Amino acid sequence: MSVKSLCLLLLGLGVSGCVSYHPQPLPAAPSLAPDPARLQITLPPSPIPGLAPHRFDPADGLDITEVAMLAVANNPGLKAVRDQRKEAKAQMLTAGLLPNPQLSAGLDHPTGGDPGLMNAENLGLSYDLGSLISRGATLEAARAKSRQVDLSVLWQEWQVVQKARLLFIKISGQERLNHQLQAYHSLLTDRYQRTAQALAAGNTTAEVASISLAELQALGTRVADLARQENQSRHELNALLGLAPETRLVLTGGAGLKPLSEEEIAAALKRLPQRRPDLLALRAGYQSQEEEVRQAVLAQFPALNVGLSRARDTSGINTNGLAVTLTLPLFDRNQGHIAQAQATRQRLKDEYQARLDTDYGEAGMVKDQIELLKRQLKETEAAIPSLARTVARAKAALEDGDLDFTAYAALDAALFEKRLEALALDQSLDEQQATLQTLLGIDFKGRFEGQDARLKVQGEG
Repeated sequence: MSVKSLCLLLLGLGVSGCVSYHPQPLPAAPSLAPDPARLQITLPPSPIPGLAPHRFDPADGLDITEVAMLAVANNPGLKAVRDQRKEAKAQMLTAGLLPNPQLSAGLDHPTGGDPGLMNAENLGLSYDLGSLISRGATLEAARAKSRQVDLSVLWQEWQVVQKARLLFIKISGQERLNHQLQAYHSLLTDRYQRTAQALAAGNTTAEVASISLAELQALGTRVADLARQENQSRHELNALLGLAPETRLVLTGGAGLKPLSEEEIAAALKRLPQRRPDLLALRAGYQSQEEEVRQAVLAQFPALNVGLSRARDTSGINTNGLAVTLTLPLFDRNQGHIAQAQATRQRLKDEYQARLDTDYGEAGMVKDQIELLKRQLKETEAAIPSLARTVARAKAALEDGDLDFTAYAALDAALFEKRLEALALDQSLDEQQATLQTLLGIDFKGRFEGQDARLKVQGEG
């Protein structure tokens, strides 16, 4: 076989394994679902604490766990983030590929006019053996990087779950608050109508009617403000769940958060470096950089290129040859890359330590905040019954003419505000407990979950 034929054969073999290009156009419309009932969620054993096992059935409304499930499965941002796994797998594939051999060929045509001369041909095949020295470190670095991406995606899923839970708690609290405001608004409306009738009949003063009207108008402003806040919260939740803005979710049940004991918190903190995906991701990134350092150290060895050649000169003499190319490390012994890799490794180590310290500190702060909220809620709830009895006695005194309306209205408003304060404290307590559980990586029942599965969602219709 001639040199030309061999080159064409090798070129054909190389081209036959290439991937062809296919364009992929961008979407022209949003993919937001108008109704969660149109989504089918498959929930294998979940890496998200508290999500499995749990049945997803939007027909009877969504509880806090179903909201978290839908957020992880259908959040638009997470869909894009999960594509990072494919990129990491592609990078790992690239790191595992062996370098291609190099083929060289040449043809020399004599121009001297000597009839005894012929075309000279040469064919060479060489391979860079130096790349094989650091291949193991390169591959391990890519594998650790792929683990880091997986864990980083998992941590972002945890963050989405946390935000979904907090929005559920916030909207549920706003609904309870709205119920209280509407009930009190009806009471004040009725009171003002009776006061206005009494004023018209000359049985009360303009001051009393003015106080009733001012209370009613102030409460109406609070009702309108709360409606705007709840509307904003619901739109945030719809966006987080990948639902159309006009979707009106029915939220059922309470937060159902199990208070954590001191022993449970201490045990969770002890296992924090093995539980939190962000810490595990940082550890995987550090391991990847360790391999980068090893790869830089191995790259100190001289580059070695070995080649075989076959040639024929113009006189028809055939020769076979062996060529070895060795780089002499006289000036560049990879010192720069080694120093840079070691500096990056130190930075990653310090970042891990800083994150670990921050997580412990944040968990301690939230734990103390929970204890403070518990005491405040207990004191507030204990004050409501006695204040309610005082208001009842004040109402009787008002009807008997022994108390003016201004004093009674102040007491009644104080009771109403105290009940709202209890609702706000209860909501804040649920939010802090949900935050602590996410920080510690435990579910609603105080158990530890595995990390070996993913949620999947498939749209219908």
